[in-house]
Order: sequence, then C-alpha cells, then structure tokens
Amino acid sequence: MYTRRRPRSSRANRSLRACGTLLAVAGLLVSACSAGSSTSSASPAGAAAALRALPEATPSALASYYGQRPAWRACGVSGFECTTLKAPLDYAEPAKGDVRLAVSRKKATGPGKRLGSLLVNPGGPGGSAVGYLQAYAGIGYPAKIRARYDMVAVDPRGVARSEPVECLTGREMDTYTQTDTTPDNARETGELVDAFKEFAEGCGRRAGNLLRHVSTVEAARDMDLVRAALGDEKLTYVGASYGTFLGATYAGLYPERVGRLVLDGALDPSLPARKTNQDQTAGFETAFQSFAKDCVHESDCPLGGAGTTTEQVGKNLKAFFRQLDGAPIETGDADGRKLGEALATTGVIAAMYDEGSWPQLRDALDMAMKDKDGAGLLALSDSYYERDSDGKYENLMFANAAVNCLDLPAAFSSPEEVKDALPSFEQASPVFGESLAWASLNCAYWPVKATGEAHSIEARGAAPIVVVGTVRDPATPYRWAQALAAQLSSGTLLTYDGDGHTAYGRGSACIDSAINEYLLEGTPPKNGKRCSGA
Repeated sequence: MYTRRRPRSSRANRSLRACGTLLAVAGLLVSACSAGSSTSSASPAGAAAALRALPEATPSALASYYGQRPAWRACGVSGFECTTLKAPLDYAEPAKGDVRLAVSRKKATGPGKRLGSLLVNPGGPGGSAVGYLQAYAGIGYPAKIRARYDMVAVDPRGVARSEPVECLTGREMDTYTQTDTTPDNARETGELVDAFKEFAEGCGRRAGNLLRHVSTVEAARDMDLVRAALGDEKLTYVGASYGTFLGATYAGLYPERVGRLVLDGALDPSLPARKTNQDQTAGFETAFQSFAKDCVHESDCPLGGAGTTTEQVGKNLKAFFRQLDGAPIETGDADGRKLGEALATTGVIAAMYDEGSWPQLRDALDMAMKDKDGAGLLALSDSYYERDSDGKYENLMFANAAVNCLDLPAAFSSPEEVKDALPSFEQASPVFGESLAWASLNCAYWPVKATGEAHSIEARGAAPIVVVGTVRDPATPYRWAQALAAQLSSGTLLTYDGDGHTAYGRGSACIDSAINEYLLEGTPPKNGKRCSGA
C-alpha cells in the first residue's frame, strides 16, 4: 500500500493536484508499493543485493545516454520549458530499445547565485511530477527557493507523459472501482478476484514489455541520467510520499552523487508488504480518530453529536458502509454510477490526507446519510482516482499497480491468506481494516514477476539527507520516517507534530524554515528537531 500526496484544500500553499502518495491505499485504491511476505527487515547485505537485482550495463554502453543535452522548448505553460530525454528500456541490455522521459523546468528567477537544479516528485507511484511542477512546485514553492534553483521534474517511466502504462478503459475502470472489497461469501470473493485478474490482464495486454521495466530502481537510474543532462554534479531533490522511496533508492545507488535530499512523508523500504499495508491501515485509523474527535465538536457532524466517543463514530461509519453494501444510493452521475461501499470508503480515505478536507467530508457524509445523495462522496472518490467528468481516468492507478507489483512480491497469494490476516487488519483499523486487507491481494495476479525485495537503505558516504515525518500522517506512518532516518547513514529526522500527509508547505513556519535553510545553505536541521502548528 503506498501513498499519494493529496491536494491541499483550503491552504494558500496548496499543491492543487499533488499525488504523493504511494499508497494512498491498496488494491482498488492505490495499491501497495511494497509487497514482500517475510516479517523481518533486510540486512545491509540484503539491501545491496536488492539494489543489484536489476543489473546495469557498463558505463561505456550507457555513454550516449549520459551524454544527452536537453533541447528545451516552450510547452504551453507560461514560464515553463519542456524536453524529452532517452533512457534504456533495460539497463542491463541498452540495445533492447529506449524509453522517452518527459522533463520540464522553470529556470531560476534570481536574484542571487544559482544553486543548480531542484528536482521534485509528488509520489504515487504514478503521480505526474511534471504536472506537480507546473501546477504547484514551480509557482508555489517559496520564492527564495525558486530564485536560486531551476525547478525541474521528470515523469518516471510509465507515468503520465513518459510512455504511460495503460490497463483499462474508462468504463472498465468504473466497474473495477465499484467492486466490493469486503466480500461476504464465496461468490463475492470470486468477483473480487476476477476484478484483480482482469485489471492485471489488461495491463499485460496494453503495456507490453514496458511493464517489466517500470521499477523504482530503474526510475532512480533514469533520474541520474536527468541529473547528468542538466549539468549537475550532484542531485538536489524534494520527494514526497512514494517520492521518498524513489529518492532513498537513488541515494542507495549513487551515494556519492547525493546533494541536498529532502524526503517528506517517508516510507520504510525494509518492511515486507503485509507489514507495510497493516501499518498504513493503522495510519488511516489514526487519521480517522483525529477526524472523529473534530467532527463531534461540530454541530453538523452526521456521525454523532457532542459526547459521542470516537469508537462510536467509527461504528456509525462502518454501519453506514454496510448499508451501502446492500443498498447503494443515487449520486446523479451522468453514467449512472451509484454510491456503494467501495466508492464511499475511497471517498472517506481520500479526505484523510489533509485535515483541510474534513469539512468537505462532513458535508458529503451528511448528504449521503441524511438525504440519500451520494454525490459528495463520489466526488471525493473520483478526485482520488483522478477520474474526470467525461469518465476518463488518468494514468495514476495503472502506473501505481505496475510499479508496486514489480518492486516487491505480492503481500498475499490467495484469498485464504487474506482471510487469515483479517483479524490483524481489523485490529489495526476497525473502520478500514477489512477493505484494505482484501485490496492488498491485487498483486497476486500480476502478469510480471517482481524484481525487487524489501531492503534497508544505508547510502554510506552520502551527504546529509533530511527525512521528514508527520506524527499523525495517515498514509506514511510516522514510525516509517523514524526507521528511514535511522537506516540512512547520513539521515537526520525532522518531525511535524500535526495531522495530514507530508509536512513541507502545510503551514508550519518551523518545518518550512528548516527545509528552506537546508536547501539554500546546505545546513540540515538538528537530528530530532520537532515542530508543531504554525
């Protein structure tokens, strides 16, 4: 289950459509980015083996790729330039062909000495870094950062503008996203398994050989080609959510080329999938508890009034989900979609990424529970899935599964394994546990064998790397940031005592000033520095 970075609703510094998350959730939501089956962290030797799992050709065979010089051109967004770079489809055998990578930049605005390029990635996997740059980072990052750095983004292979993986049509996705992820009997279990198989088969048919070469290791190697093409000796980078795994992977591969790396909303690469998914399930429960506490203090909370316990709020929501499981409600959708349990669950989870979305969620739940109008929750779900009003889905969900299922083996191999694990998931989250456990089954039917494994990343010899963790982050639990900072030989932990997914640009002057100083001066915050509120 990894994460997506969600839009900042109701904040001046909002990321608009930033997908940071690799998980946002799993399976039918955003699928698990990591997916091993053991329960122990990998040793340093195992970590090195994991990074070597995808061999690289000799430097001479890659010379033409490292020798590229970008031909920048206008790309229809004022102030931004775009170009395309080539990367080998298979780093072990570059002669097999190329992958075209979409790159965009906004040049440093000055004044002051230019510090080089600052690459950004919002997460996913599957989030468009180019879209994030043009809609938010290139115009919304602090002016003093944009003055000194060329702001740059590359869509990872298989994502958005970089030869996107495709799997299902819009109508097929509509069916897929409505599939019941809390099966009550053998028939419903079979329908869920069939949905996962149809999704996987669609990816296998439409994505072709690319499906074998969209791993995070390959995307990190691509990022090094981009670094070289930009003329930078070292990589300066801000990655959110899954983007932290991409950045940490880069550091593990090329520690001597690490410049200033900020990993915000960190993942723990040493965890096997089942543990990762269970941790993330607990993270969403933690976020829901915060929402529940806030909700019952508002006069319009549809899940209970003043004095209602958070436990009862969760039971009320779960009971509502069960009602929808048996009797979906109307939404006014032009394509006739009704709001059932699956879409409602996704809508609620989508709002957990940012506390600024809680009022919208209260309104949506009020509409659904009191007026039998599911339009509000459907809108939240559509936003999560990146479905537009014409029924077209962006590439996010396809790329997400493609990367996650390649990076590590499936969390579960059969429905029987899910059933055995249900008690632990439901203990982690009485509200979301059942759905997220079943959603973690999706990689079991993937048409391509995984090439990675769970591993720790030390990146010995790298310059200081700042790892940022939010205490009540729903998608990337705080302990993951603690774990990654401890794994990295030069890691330093910066903590935000707050709600929501990721911390930079969320309104904490303490967090922002610490990161800005690091990016501008190269001085990392003191390890263990803690910030709260504004």
